[in-house]
Formats: sequence, C-alpha cells, structure tokens
Amino acid sequence: MLDYPNLAALAAVHRRGSFDLAAAQLGVTPSAVSQRVKALEERMGTLLIRRGQPCVATEAGLRLIRHHDEVMLMEAALALPDAQPTTLRIAVNADSLATWVIPALAAVPDLLFDIVIDDQEVSQDWLRRGEVAGAITSHPGPLQGCDTVPLGRLRYLATASPGFLHRWMPGGATADAMRRAPSLTFSDKDRLQTRWLRQHFGGPLVPPTHRIASSQGFVDAALAGLGWGMNPVPLVADALAAGRLAEIVPNTPLDEALHWQFARRTAPALAPLTRALRRAAAAVLLPPGTDQNTA
Repeated sequence: MLDYPNLAALAAVHRRGSFDLAAAQLGVTPSAVSQRVKALEERMGTLLIRRGQPCVATEAGLRLIRHHDEVMLMEAALALPDAQPTTLRIAVNADSLATWVIPALAAVPDLLFDIVIDDQEVSQDWLRRGEVAGAITSHPGPLQGCDTVPLGRLRYLATASPGFLHRWMPGGATADAMRRAPSLTFSDKDRLQTRWLRQHFGGPLVPPTHRIASSQGFVDAALAGLGWGMNPVPLVADALAAGRLAEIVPNTPLDEALHWQFARRTAPALAPLTRALRRAAAAVLLPPGTDQNTA
C-alpha cells in the first residue's frame, strides 16, 4: 500500500521545483518533505526526484504522481464529508484561457485548478507525460488510454492598427511588405503567423518579430502599432468594429480546432468539468469541423 502523504510530497516537489516550496504548500517543514520523498524512494527502490534547480521527477516519479492525481480526483468525486478541495492540474493554451475557459472553471466550484499554460500544439505532451489530468489541444486523436471531446474552432484574424498598415503596407499587403513589417509572436512554439503567411503568400516568409507571451499583450501591441499578429476574434471584435484594428487581408481567417483530452479512467470524476468546458466553448467558439482555413 502506497503512503499518500508521501505521494503528495513527491508531487509538490516536482511541481514547485524545490523542497522548500513544497513544504510551504503542504504546511510542513522541508525536512519532513525530504523524509517523505526518501521513504517513498526506499519503498519503490528507485530514484523518484532528481535534486537540482529545479527538482524534477524521474519517469518512475511521474508515474507515481499520475497515480496520486487520479486517486485524489476519484476520491473528490465521492463528495466525502469534510473533504478538502482537490487540485486539478490541466494544460490550457493562453488564448483559450483569455477568451472562454475561465467561465467553465468557475462553473465547477468543488475543484482548485493548477493551470499549465502552453501552446495548443504541444499541450497534449503534458498529458502524454502524465503531468496533467487533461489538456485543451489542437490534436484531435486521443492518446492511448485517453478520451477526446471536440470543442469547436477558435477563429484568428491577422490584425494591425490603421497607422501600422499606413506605415508598413501603404501599397497593400504584398509579400515584400510582409517580409519587412514587424510581426508579433507569442513564443517559439507559436506557428499561427507562419501558417497564415504560408496560406496567403506561398513560400516561407520570415518577418522580424516581437515576442510577447500574453494574449492581452498581443492585442495591446497591435492597437499601439507595435506589430501585426494573429488575434482571436473574441478579443478583437470590438476594436475591429470601432476601426482601431483592421484585417491585413480582408476575409482571411485562420481557424484552430480545439479538443479536450483526458485520461479515460478519470472520465467520471472529470464529467462536471467536461460538461462545463463544452458549454463554455459552445458559447464562444465556432462549431467543430474543418474548412480551408483550418490546418
């Protein structure tokens, strides 16, 4: 029988990155956390945490953390008297978090959320490693042992301020103008601008870029004329209607299909969140499906 306080200590060290921060989370001393992890390692006969800056779990450690999370989630679904809220760790892309996910989380008050923010093209990797219980991802195919629920399509538009367009594209959005005009990039994983350029201008274009890891920062940067970027329609609809932003090339949307993926064994426990995500997505996203703009 595994000792669940020891498993909780293991998970806390991995997710907080140090024994001191894990101790603060658990309300015990760093020495107690160290003893719990050491006892678990002796029980399993293998290294579970690689000590360093930060501390990270080994493959064996990640499997135990996944087991701990699944058990805690299933216990939470039992609604036992005086039970403490369970923390659910999920991976969400920043634009979904900024546009439609928060109302879904608020509709499930019996859970605490630990949100990992990562690009929708790689969020599935967090689920594959067992680091999260579920992920909002652009990959439709479920992982082994996981289920997937199509949520809908988040529509993006290539937008810039009128002043930016006047300065950088006085003759229109030609390939040469797009090579020179500064763009906005969320991170090295963000391929939306590249995909849109390839769709509408053919060969590879590599414009200069500002890196801004913030959905609202993207919108603010476009409004200020700092650069052009792919902004989700829910965040820029008002600015477009007011003329403070404009499409670089009219009627050239890029749709990103989103899916909710989660471990099959925890599906009953996650059912309230799954229902809330589907309702919230239906209120904001376009219906699931594909069209010529979806890659």
